Amino acid sequence: MLKMTAVGGRGSTDAGAAGCPNPLEVLSLDQLRRRRSMKWRTHPADVLPLWVAEMDVPLAPPIVDALHEAIDAGDTGYPAGCEFAESLAGFASRRWKWDGVAADRTAVVPDVMMGAVQVLRLITAPGDPVIVNSPVYAPFYAFITHDDRRIVEAPLGPDLRIDLDRLEETFRRTRQQSGQGRIAYLLSSPHNPTGTVHTGQELADVAESARRYGIRVVADEIHAPLVLPGAGFTPYLTIPGAEDAFSLMSATKGWNLAGIKAALAVAGPEAAADLRRLPEEVHHGASLLGVIAHTAAYRHGDQWLDALLAGLDANRALLGRLIAEHLPGIGHTRPEGTYLAWLDCRSLGLAPEKAPTDLAVVTDLAGPAQLFLEDARVALSAGHIFGTGGAGHVRLNFATSQSILTEAITRMGRTAARHTIRAGLLARRYGT
Repeated sequence: MLKMTAVGGRGSTDAGAAGCPNPLEVLSLDQLRRRRSMKWRTHPADVLPLWVAEMDVPLAPPIVDALHEAIDAGDTGYPAGCEFAESLAGFASRRWKWDGVAADRTAVVPDVMMGAVQVLRLITAPGDPVIVNSPVYAPFYAFITHDDRRIVEAPLGPDLRIDLDRLEETFRRTRQQSGQGRIAYLLSSPHNPTGTVHTGQELADVAESARRYGIRVVADEIHAPLVLPGAGFTPYLTIPGAEDAFSLMSATKGWNLAGIKAALAVAGPEAAADLRRLPEEVHHGASLLGVIAHTAAYRHGDQWLDALLAGLDANRALLGRLIAEHLPGIGHTRPEGTYLAWLDCRSLGLAPEKAPTDLAVVTDLAGPAQLFLEDARVALSAGHIFGTGGAGHVRLNFATSQSILTEAITRMGRTAARHTIRAGLLARRYGT
């Protein structure tokens, strides 16, 4: 039976910041099982869910207080005002030394992906290409394709970083094919699912290339608050050459607010006129309670976020040790940001995942993710849904307690060992 105790490394309180307890070690497994969100309701109770990007944390107290105040006052109308944008501006200045978030160059949108769709509508037309770095966040494919834009992949390099030569070649080829048509590049920064944090120099090279080929950049920066020690986040709009670009930002991932929706589209100085064309009804899609919660996170959530980041850093280290002990044949590149780990399971020798006949969805299962769910009772995200380069991989969410993380990797290790033995016996039997 799984015991809710800290395992190895730093304990449940050591990861706190200035007296704030580690949020990842607060909730018991029984409490988590009572949740009604997708992460905990999709699979049976014997499954440990380390798949969809929700964290096993309580809400930060400043957010709880802000929501209670609004509900007690019956303040549940439509969003208004600039407080949300101003709170992001303050957070960006404190955390990233960026003073370029101007409220008059922002727009409230329902969430980051809906905001990305709306921004892409401003700068592209149906049939136009949108370039992405695969493997990448699976909904990029669905949202772009459902909006009648055409996906063009520029795969990451073997080191899971942007392959700048390949990206430039994709820019050049797409421009040649499109003539004077419009082209966009949807950037995941930090990158989901790999946890890569792009450097300032990498982003400068991207901006220079995008300018050269007349390609508009839209940066999904939803994971920006979750950059772990050893790396630093560079907002794309701070890069010279990014003046005509857009950023989508939200407190969703940093403070676990996926069910309380709100986000901001931020335009560079040369993109402000485009953003002003955003239809008014788009602004009404965000929830006022979402705006209130996200504003509280940006204004008053730093201490809680620091405790979370310390806990995630401890979990990242623990994950590396557990993989080395229990899954030595599985490839693992230490993530620099997010709470997502990208595991290369091709050494298991499973049959390649078949490409879906339609757009993949986040619950699609195949390959190692299916093996680990069925045999180990651990739910992971299947790699093939993230596009080219994803087959044979899984994405693991380590934003949980160290007890759950340890139990999950231990189970996966037993499954991998059993699978290897079975595969060896079959190979000897059939002489392959």
